Amino acid sequence: MALTEQPVPTEVTTSNDITLTEKAAAELASLISENGKDGSLLRVWVQGGGCSGLTYGMALDENEPEEGDTIYADRGVKIVVDDLSLRYMKGAVVDYVDDVLGGGFKIENPNAVKGCGCGSSFSAGDEEIEGLDTRAGGGCGSCGCK
Repeated sequence: MALTEQPVPTEVTTSNDITLTEKAAAELASLISENGKDGSLLRVWVQGGGCSGLTYGMALDENEPEEGDTIYADRGVKIVVDDLSLRYMKGAVVDYVDDVLGGGFKIENPNAVKGCGCGSSFSAGDEEIEGLDTRAGGGCGSCGCK
């Protein structure tokens, strides 16, 4: 059986599956500029772990998109997400919140059916799929919240 190489995405998708608030876009633009990472994408993902079974991840990515990635653009920022994570994040909004404890990015996810008190872990109710290990979930503290 011969393996065929799948094309890596280069086109930006025009749908609004993942969006940014104005404040998140401004903070990301500032981070990209301050760190000299022009051309970077915001990569968001979901992985098994945390109190509720799934955790979010987010990073500035200077690498080329990979097979299975989808690229979005919102408010001047390119966002890249893999197919598995998109299943759990479709419709999500990335926000930046600033309070007395400091600032940070927060994901408002319409697919979350329950979440941890710290907001870094969630459950979508169907985590039993191939490629996603959610066994680490199980009580506050496993995702680092106190």
